[in-house]
Amino acid sequence: MLAVHFDKPGGPENLYLKEVAKPSPAEGEVLLKVAASALNRADLLQRQGQYAPPTGASSILGLEASGHIAELGPACQGHWKIGDPAMVLLPGGGQAQYVTAPEEFLMPIPAGLTLSQAAAIPEAWLTAFQLLHLVGNVQAGETVLIHAGSSGVGTAAIQLARMAGAIPLVTAGSRHKLQMAEKLGAAAGFNYKEEDFSEATLKFTKGAGVNLILDCIGGSYWEKNVNCLALDGRWILYGLMGGADISGPLFSKLLFKRGSLITTLLRSRDKKYKQRLVEAFTEQILPHFSTESPQRLLPVLDRVYPVTAIQEAHAYMESNKNMGKIVLELPQ
Repeated sequence: MLAVHFDKPGGPENLYLKEVAKPSPAEGEVLLKVAASALNRADLLQRQGQYAPPTGASSILGLEASGHIAELGPACQGHWKIGDPAMVLLPGGGQAQYVTAPEEFLMPIPAGLTLSQAAAIPEAWLTAFQLLHLVGNVQAGETVLIHAGSSGVGTAAIQLARMAGAIPLVTAGSRHKLQMAEKLGAAAGFNYKEEDFSEATLKFTKGAGVNLILDCIGGSYWEKNVNCLALDGRWILYGLMGGADISGPLFSKLLFKRGSLITTLLRSRDKKYKQRLVEAFTEQILPHFSTESPQRLLPVLDRVYPVTAIQEAHAYMESNKNMGKIVLELPQ
């Protein structure tokens, strides 16, 4: 099969398609013939040599995919049949013509969605669902500040926060991105290049601050985050796009707010955790993606590339211009 490959860490120019062995499903696994996969920041970091895949995971890039079931491994207990369309959460391996996964990580594709749209759901939406519900314990009426509001996780979190009855606020780096976030349901958006989002957030909340912050930036935002956190607020850190180092009195400021700083990742979680997450998401959220749902959720796609344009897709994500997900289509 063909798979995205790089021989040494570095820039997008190191990526190419290579013929590799097709995997075989182990016990309780299925083999998916991949139609589409989506890009995530983790793919960029892994290509740069900064994020190794978890032990036992495929070294091929790709944390989510959609396609059709090609083979069932021994002892599969579920309802899946050969030929069924499905989308899947992965620890790696999605950017290839075939990928194996535990049957419990598969989800049905909602009515009315294309395979490319479905490929944009698993990693981003399960991350947003995990951040808001499993980790953040979001409640109706709370305010939620979502950094990188036009990213895959950001666009999912806006819609899920709204559905939970919370009030989503976002940061982004352009007027265009903020307009899109507001169309998706953000109550307000702040351009971090032009204003202090912390002051703008405090103004919007009439000085109270936000109850929950979803933060993929880290270091460079610490002071502004703690400044606009409400009393007893929860600050969820799930990425370090703004660096890992801080300098200053973080603990005293956080203690004064009685704030909680919680860190989380999804890729490195164990099988049981991911299985519970997929089950809860499939039951509670997935029905709202179908065309019949009055409160319809929508994966936001920015660009769809053929996998042969993998270098261009990575360069585009690195430019930070995308609004929503970047999807790769695999040759059928």
